[in-house]
Amino acid sequence: MGITDELTAAIIGDVSKILAEDVGNGDVTTEIVDESATAKASIVAREPMTMAGLPWVNEVFAQLDSRIVVEWMFNDGDHVHADAELCIIQGPARAILTGERSALNFVQLLSATATLTSRYVKAIEGTSAQILDTRKTIPGLRHAQKYAVRVGGGSNHRSGLYDAILIKENHIFSAGGIEAVVQTARRRHPELPVEIEVETIGEMREALAAGADRVLLDNFKIEDLRRAVEINQRTCQPPANLEASGGITLDNIFKIAETGVDYISVGALTKHINAIDLSMRFGYE
Repeated sequence: MGITDELTAAIIGDVSKILAEDVGNGDVTTEIVDESATAKASIVAREPMTMAGLPWVNEVFAQLDSRIVVEWMFNDGDHVHADAELCIIQGPARAILTGERSALNFVQLLSATATLTSRYVKAIEGTSAQILDTRKTIPGLRHAQKYAVRVGGGSNHRSGLYDAILIKENHIFSAGGIEAVVQTARRRHPELPVEIEVETIGEMREALAAGADRVLLDNFKIEDLRRAVEINQRTCQPPANLEASGGITLDNIFKIAETGVDYISVGALTKHINAIDLSMRFGYE
């Protein structure tokens, strides 16, 4: 998984904030450990998972003490079995102890997002739909969670309010209707594709007539999704992209993908997650 300059900056910032939050002006507990002591530790997965978070763990220990060496047995994106040893960490004992919880927090959270994403991706195998995330992320960790979604095989929706247009119900109401809001969006940002959220087939027809590039079909029933796909293909050349959203679960996602929609956005990937069970085992050298 490629690490861009933007993501590198986010990783450094994430770790700096988390260490400041956890360590404050000093780890008073590790003062009981001899300053010269060294240790060897390993992170172990207690359950099957899709690995994610390696760069954040490396950064935790790099910021605490440059003498710490982390050796990884898996890469981000790898499927890991229960009781597998993810990595070995060696270096000054105090610094490893200080970084233990922060490192585990990153891996258990990001691996949870990657693992859940991989389950959704697997659930729609054989269809042409793509799994997307949303902006329903943990505050301050959006770059990290969106990275984990990519690691899990999903794709990213917009990063924030600044990089893509997604017109929702309240925008439509405030701007005077579907046609007006699409035209205004085109005029103000001709360089960006325009996506608009609709709740009925009638609204979808309006959005297509207004020239929307993508239409988000919010909480549509399966039969309405099929009808929307058929109308889009029949009336638009080329067809707009269609995105299904709302009430998406692992139980119903295959039927949704079968309707022919292009994208399925799943807020659960980044907000309905259960942290992966991990542990760190220590052995002094």
